[in-house]
This record gives sequence, C-alpha cells and structure tokens, in this order.
Amino acid sequence: MSELKEPHPLRLFREMRLPFDFASLPLRAINLNKAPRGDGEPVMVLPGYLADDSSTWVIRAYLDYLGYDVRGWGLGLNRGGVRKKAAALIEQLEQVMADRGQSIRLVGQSLGGVISREIARERPYLVDRIITLGSPVVGGPKYTTLGSFFSMLTGNDHDRVEEIINERNKVLIKTPITAIYSRSDGVVAWRACIDDHNPNVEHVEVSSSHGGMGVNGIVLEIIAERLAA
Repeated sequence: MSELKEPHPLRLFREMRLPFDFASLPLRAINLNKAPRGDGEPVMVLPGYLADDSSTWVIRAYLDYLGYDVRGWGLGLNRGGVRKKAAALIEQLEQVMADRGQSIRLVGQSLGGVISREIARERPYLVDRIITLGSPVVGGPKYTTLGSFFSMLTGNDHDRVEEIINERNKVLIKTPITAIYSRSDGVVAWRACIDDHNPNVEHVEVSSSHGGMGVNGIVLEIIAERLAA
C-alpha cells in the first residue's frame, strides 16, 4: 500500500470525539432495540492494547441483552504477545466448544481483533466468525500513533514485526471476517485495517474515534447484524 504510513501524532486529538461516540448510544436506542436477537450462541469479546475486560463492558452488556452467551477474555490487561495470547484463548475456546458443542463468535477491538484472527488462523473449527474494530491487520503497531511507545515498551522492532505479520498472512483465514474501520481513527491508520489477503472479508466504514468504536451506537448495530447473519 503506497499511501500507508505511520499516522502523525497529532491525529491522537481525534480521540477527543469519544464522548460523542458514547452519546450516540441513546440516539440509536430504537435501532439498537430492534436489532436481531441471539439464541444463546457463545461470543467472546477481546480488548485492545493496554485494555482489559472493563473496556468492552458496553459491547458485552448489549450482546447479553440481545440473548448471546457473552464472555470477556479473562486474561487481564492486554499487553501484547499475540501468539501467546492466542494460544491461551484457544484453550478457553476448546473448553467452550466441548461444553456447548458450538464454535464461537469473536469480537475483537484493535489488538483484540488481531488476536482473534490468529486464533481463527490456527484453529478455524473453533471460530464461527470474527468482527474486528479498528484492528491494524497490516504492519501491526508500525502504522499507529502509539507505535513508538509500543516499541519502547516492548523492545520490538517495527519492521521486524511487519515482516512477521506479512509471513503470517500467507496462511489464509477462511473464517468470515467483518472488519470495521474509521477514517476518523486517531490511533490506527485506517488503511492498515484493510485486509487484502483473505477471501472472506467484509469491510465496513464508520465514523468513530478508535477508542469510541466500543461505545458507538452505529458500531453496535453493525456488530448485532453481523453476529446474527
């Protein structure tokens, strides 16, 4: 992607619109209430980088209201380590599938979406479908405004991480994916959310901040529709 580059740090100011994303919930209340219902299907919601299950409580509460069997990821703060986290969650999902006899729907915000994709890549039979919210599927942290901070915190080299991701993308994900992205994203370059590798991906553009995708009424409507499709 010739136009893909690290966002300017000033883009972080776009995250100041998060309260407006949250305010969209009551404005979309009628539509949210009319959304298709679940029937106890298992759904797991994965948080973004340096976030935990508390960051996804709005999504989980809404999906619980719609009738899904919703759970958080239960791994505390998401400090990265995609392969390690995916392996831990595969154990959880195998138990869920053994107990319920159903594959699991995954909703992943930002890095949580990246981890969801790796689970499906490794164990496609465990995952019914994936919905990602502002997930940097190209380049990982390289094309985010927090990339330098991530590199300092972890000691990982951006270019090396991008090489690993490119190599992983050679193994296709056949699980259906809905990739929700926003050009107003103040953290992830929106083009980094576009998946040109896998055959069964639907891209849906919304107007939202990065952090606000988990509390944006329109995003919640899309999640509900795609989970029930």
